[in-house]
Amino acid sequence: MSETRRETLIKIASAVSLANLAQPALSQTQAEHVHQATAQAKAAGGTYKPKLLTAHEFKTLQVLSELIVPGASKGNTAEFIDYLCHNNKDLAAIYTGGLSWLDATMQKRASANFVDSKPAQQTELLDLIAYRKNEESNPELGPGIHFFRWARRMSVDGYYTSAAGIKEVGFLGNGASSKFEVKQELYDQVLRKAGFA
Repeated sequence: MSETRRETLIKIASAVSLANLAQPALSQTQAEHVHQATAQAKAAGGTYKPKLLTAHEFKTLQVLSELIVPGASKGNTAEFIDYLCHNNKDLAAIYTGGLSWLDATMQKRASANFVDSKPAQQTELLDLIAYRKNEESNPELGPGIHFFRWARRMSVDGYYTSAAGIKEVGFLGNGASSKFEVKQELYDQVLRKAGFA
């Protein structure tokens, strides 16, 4: 079912006003719980069924998060965001409004929704909404810019709190050590950057 222009504008207005709220930060433990919940939901049926987003919105979020963090799909980033949106009506409004804005804007620019447009067109739009300064020259980008801030932060949070993201950065976890050592290469690097070597 297609949205009316009015419904789209209401979602965008909600997203813009809600985007001014402080983004709730999740602790690592809270993020792990969300990842466990999405993994259980995925294991139950083999694939994750979105809790809030429509199939099209979820696909759009998958493409968007992969463009923001290459490899995000390995960390189930879209699942992470959908699960959080399902449990928070303010986030739900931000994401449904923002994803709708992406599609409506891409439809004007490329006569296709975000997912069906060419990768170069997707990147071109994201390059515009990735920078707040672009809102000054083009106020129509405002809702997209506000939404993209949320999408970027949550994609990064979702991926780098997942097992794949943690493995990528080489985090070994908090643990005890019998002695504290700093490798000589690190000292050398710090001294070079400080101009002492």
